[in-house]
Amino acid sequence: MNFTFTDEQEELRRTMRRFLEDKSPTTEVRRLMETPDGYDESVWKQMAAELGLQGLHIPEEYGGQGFSFVELGIVLEEMGRSLLAAPFLSSVCLAGNAILDLGSDAQRKELLPGIASGETIAALAFAEPNGRWDATGVEATARKEGSDWILNGTKRFVVDGGIASVLIVAAKAPEGLGLFVVRGDADGLTREALPTLDQTRKQASLELKNVRATALGDIGVSLDKLLDHVSVCIAAEIVGGAQRCLDMAVEYAKNRVQFGRPIGQFQAIKHKCADMLLQIESAKTAAYYAMWVAAKDDDELRLSAPLAKAVASDAYFFAASENIQVHGGIGFTWEHDAHLYFKRAKSSELLFGDPVYHRELLATRLGI
Repeated sequence: MNFTFTDEQEELRRTMRRFLEDKSPTTEVRRLMETPDGYDESVWKQMAAELGLQGLHIPEEYGGQGFSFVELGIVLEEMGRSLLAAPFLSSVCLAGNAILDLGSDAQRKELLPGIASGETIAALAFAEPNGRWDATGVEATARKEGSDWILNGTKRFVVDGGIASVLIVAAKAPEGLGLFVVRGDADGLTREALPTLDQTRKQASLELKNVRATALGDIGVSLDKLLDHVSVCIAAEIVGGAQRCLDMAVEYAKNRVQFGRPIGQFQAIKHKCADMLLQIESAKTAAYYAMWVAAKDDDELRLSAPLAKAVASDAYFFAASENIQVHGGIGFTWEHDAHLYFKRAKSSELLFGDPVYHRELLATRLGI
């Protein structure tokens, strides 16, 4: 086994970093935060046409580039570092993986090329007002009517649900739990933007009243693999943001002078940075291993995914908090970027289950 990145993968990282430093500086992130859609359409098209990012891990037969979860994780890590404001996580990682994991071959051929080209923005509607992120929390219902399914229920915290033209909705049918494809302009579908702590990532509430849908693959199958893939994607994005928090703290500690010397020479600041480094490196190890397992389609995904999500979430929130402390008073101000990472850290921590949930899930799967 070789867990180091190849030269090609490192070049992908460098290319992504250059692109995002140009297209997603924090000044641009702040501008997009204030817009209704939360992303720049021209940059989104450029990501697809010039870099092929939206189709990176989608197989070539469905219009993608056919790379693995490792390459996808590298891209997500760099996006997390720059707080990219774009529907990449929702469209590619949530809805895209749902279609890849559970859709029929015909549905993959129908839906994935649009996602890969950037023409289709898709979203996964899973959680509900009860706030649960496991399958038992799904209360929306689906009943068969002719060749269609009729959906009723409420969905919350749908990332980019307000702009998606395709929605993948989790609902309970008499045969069991399933995912259903709903068009964004479907009759009976009402969407409302939700106020969020992390303004860089738009969320929506969906009301479904007798909405016609198509079943995505079979009904009554397990969603565990999909949810594990989602956890790996979020963990990869998280470690990028956490590393950026450490970099910001170290840079400030080197340059900020108090009592005649840089504050990085004070033991308290050294300890904070060292503790951040320890947690972030542990998170990277867990996230990288989960990416590798997902790429190999190994059964160990059921253990590595919740572990990565839990460890990475803790590390990001710790690093974002300590980054503010290292910066002192200026770190608490709106003008400083530290609060953007703090809010993203908290949002990512809760998205698809907090660390407590994932540790419990891991313990259950281990039989503890």
